[in-house]
Amino acid sequence: MKSIDRIFTPFIVMDTEGRDLLREIAVLDSQGKLIYQAWVTEHPDNSLQRIYTQPLKAVLCGFLEIARQHTIVCHNAQHDRLVIQRACRLAKIRFPVLKFVCTVELAQSTFPNLASYSLEYLSKKLRLKVDQKDFNPRQAHSAKYDTEFTYQLYRKVLDMQASSFSPVWSSLKSQPNPFASSRVDTPFQDHPDQKQIYQQEFEQLKVAIAEIHQDKNHQSRGAVVIGEPGSGKTHLMMRLAQELLKVNRLLFIRHPNNPDAILYHIYSRTLESFIQVVPDTGYTQLEHLISHSFAKLIRTSPHLKLNLTDQIIIATVQDSPLHLYTLATEGTEKKRQIWGNIEKRLQSWWVETYGFSGYATKILTGIVKFCSYTNPKYKSIVQRWLAADSLSQGDLDLVGLENWQESMGKEEFSLEAIAVFSKLSMLDEPLLMVFDQLESLGLPHNKTLLLNFGEAVKEIFTHVPNSLIILNLFPDRWQQFQEMLSPAVVDRVSQVQIALQPPQLETLQQILQLRAQAIDVEITNLFTPEDLNIILHQPSIRGMLNCAANYFRYRVNGTPLPPPPLPPPPPPIEPTAIPVEQRLDRLEAEIKALQKQIHQALNAGIQPPPPTVIVDPELTQYLQTQRRSLYQEYQNPQITTDSDDLGKLTTIVQAFQLILPLEIDYLRLGKRTLPEHLVLIGKRKVAIGFLQIDGTSFTSRIKNWNELVISDRSIHYQLWRDVRLPEIKSKVGRDEIEKLNYSKHGIFLSMAEPERLDFELLYCLIIDIQNRDLDITLEEALQGAMISVDLKESWLVQLLQTL
Repeated sequence: MKSIDRIFTPFIVMDTEGRDLLREIAVLDSQGKLIYQAWVTEHPDNSLQRIYTQPLKAVLCGFLEIARQHTIVCHNAQHDRLVIQRACRLAKIRFPVLKFVCTVELAQSTFPNLASYSLEYLSKKLRLKVDQKDFNPRQAHSAKYDTEFTYQLYRKVLDMQASSFSPVWSSLKSQPNPFASSRVDTPFQDHPDQKQIYQQEFEQLKVAIAEIHQDKNHQSRGAVVIGEPGSGKTHLMMRLAQELLKVNRLLFIRHPNNPDAILYHIYSRTLESFIQVVPDTGYTQLEHLISHSFAKLIRTSPHLKLNLTDQIIIATVQDSPLHLYTLATEGTEKKRQIWGNIEKRLQSWWVETYGFSGYATKILTGIVKFCSYTNPKYKSIVQRWLAADSLSQGDLDLVGLENWQESMGKEEFSLEAIAVFSKLSMLDEPLLMVFDQLESLGLPHNKTLLLNFGEAVKEIFTHVPNSLIILNLFPDRWQQFQEMLSPAVVDRVSQVQIALQPPQLETLQQILQLRAQAIDVEITNLFTPEDLNIILHQPSIRGMLNCAANYFRYRVNGTPLPPPPLPPPPPPIEPTAIPVEQRLDRLEAEIKALQKQIHQALNAGIQPPPPTVIVDPELTQYLQTQRRSLYQEYQNPQITTDSDDLGKLTTIVQAFQLILPLEIDYLRLGKRTLPEHLVLIGKRKVAIGFLQIDGTSFTSRIKNWNELVISDRSIHYQLWRDVRLPEIKSKVGRDEIEKLNYSKHGIFLSMAEPERLDFELLYCLIIDIQNRDLDITLEEALQGAMISVDLKESWLVQLLQTL
């Protein structure tokens, strides 16, 4: 059987009428819908045709605009090609390169030895129908009519070719879709990796890391990885993590969302990355950093006088620095002695090398404490302390730490904390700082965010050594960053520039086959030639995997394919190209047709149906997939901060301002500190605040919040706290919570798993659209979110709908 190996893009079906001069043309899309029809004004047979007539040049321009992006299916394609080619010559239009598929040739290979292969004969022989009616020779040689039967013939051929795959598809009904996961959200995920793809670019990054390691000054360097949406930028970072995480520490920093807390955001994500467990080791990245750094320190410091504990440690870590964590049992005096010695040695080295100023020595103490504990409760307390959270006195006493000063500037603290990690890494290996999902920074309303981000990156290059700083960007966004950021930042970031080019078809096939291995099937046995050609010619790797997932659902489970994108409208016709009389005749005919439809509707008493909003299937699929991913992330340790939650809320509300009449404001109470918050103003006012801290800072801020609740009763106040954080134990704090809950227009709310996932899902939806990870307009997505099963019950969606 002859395979359909020329279909590289979604197809159209076309028929022309007229031999020496094009008389009529009709085009159907791949769903069988009429998308273009025209009669040529100059043709003598069209003198009585009143509507849809255009000059030859306009007809051709309209058709070619569609045809360039599709494969053209015709019955006797050679004839139709010659008609169009001859018409282009007459109209003095260059005949472009077009892709044709001939249903005569396909029918000959699919149904051999028939008496005839005319459209009439095949339609009757194969019992093809249009609108439940058989082929009527009296209606033939109308472009639209012939095109409709050509479409049915073509679908019949495709179905015949697909029938040979049925046994394979039936056997896979219980198997998971191997193409369903098409995107890497973070480098710490595990996805199939075709090593040949971008291997040269991967080696470039490894060379840059080696150069930093070999540089006696350990100067940080920048790398920008440039690629279109879905090209595999984050996937390349995942490969870095998978191959280098046992040697280097990789820090994944998603886009900032609060212009006043850029460095604190970078530090929070840095700390979040450090508490990620390195696969197959059972230890976090931070534990790897400390064990390797300390092992090198006591082995290589020439002036260090080793005590007995030092000698025990050296002997223990001889085979692996990670053996440091096996030296003693939790809670024993021996363990306290060993880790007290480690802290003393590191503090002494730090003071001798960098001095005693700033927060560095306290930060170093916290890092050592985190690594010394095996109890998850103690680790969590120290983790929150390292994140500059205010803790309760009870938690502080458990780990022997003191709260940071309330007046401490978190931006200054964050920069110094990142520098501490990088300077520790000079005893180990260079850090890899990956900035991803930055495209939304280039949006007009994020100009301040982008400029502040540029300044933060400049500070990192200045104060943070021994790091490869990687920015993943789209080509157009990189161009914008170069124009808006200072030359100093651009020069440092772009020391290494890596452009990801689309892989060859053979490589793309290897990616598909690698995925298909999970269900033990060859892709040539899974997809028809038509399927494969459409799948392989998507604009990106992610687009290819999404398309393959859709075809898997279609072939194996019978789920309909999503509709193809609408073709672009034909170019407007210059009025002067059509005679005035003809334009008037056409207008008169269209008005009469419209009047007739209105008259019929009124006589029948038909009321226009209410407008309906249909949730895009792609949106539904995205929300379901992303919710599963967020659920997995929710189970992992995370750094939850008020500034980050405020930034997320601001991003969500600014997006909803596209479809809802909302305004934003902030509350003020003199110079006193309030919880991070936003006031939403619509038909009523709602203040949404976040208070994820503990200790006296929690108490003072909720007191200030409650004072506003009493003084301004025109606002409804919501104060949220993540349920994963410790319960407020102080009597004063609990009393203030009770006061808020007893007020008529205030409430203290716990953000449990459902509320957190709904909040994060809505935020991810907006960011992914802004980052072009989801091909749907923001307005359509938000309107769909308000009625979708996945989000319509969300606390924030319901609140926004009531404003």
